[in-house]
Amino acid sequence: MKLHDLAPPAGAHRKRRRIGRGLGSGRGTTAGKGTKGQKARSGGGVSPKFEGGQLPLVKRLPYRRGFNNINRVEYQPVNLSDLQAFEAGSSVDVAALIGAGLLKNERERVKILGTGELDRALTVTAHRFSASAREKIEAAGGACHVLEHASGTA
Repeated sequence: MKLHDLAPPAGAHRKRRRIGRGLGSGRGTTAGKGTKGQKARSGGGVSPKFEGGQLPLVKRLPYRRGFNNINRVEYQPVNLSDLQAFEAGSSVDVAALIGAGLLKNERERVKILGTGELDRALTVTAHRFSASAREKIEAAGGACHVLEHASGTA
């Protein structure tokens, strides 16, 4: 069998119906559009939102401003005051935050915020740090490690 032997089975392709091609075709004169009227004209017909003159749904609903960005990245905030619960010298990562009840699951991205004071050295691993949080953690003798998210963006 060669490429030129391939053909669709008989009856698989039907001829296109050519309307408006004379009386002998059986689809001449009005070409299946009935007699006159808006829908019989070239480019005729009403828009899908037209409701026969009734006030359209789009006008009946309240006007909504703005939009939702589908690429928005949400971060769960964790304050420095929340990190006071961990012992000095311990390592704080997503698993530790879940254990402490500060996060719900490991898929959430974490941002450490600088609200509160930190009086102990902690090694904190998170997706983001605010400038003040990074400053306070390092001032207390700790370290900040930025974690890459599974999607590849930090």
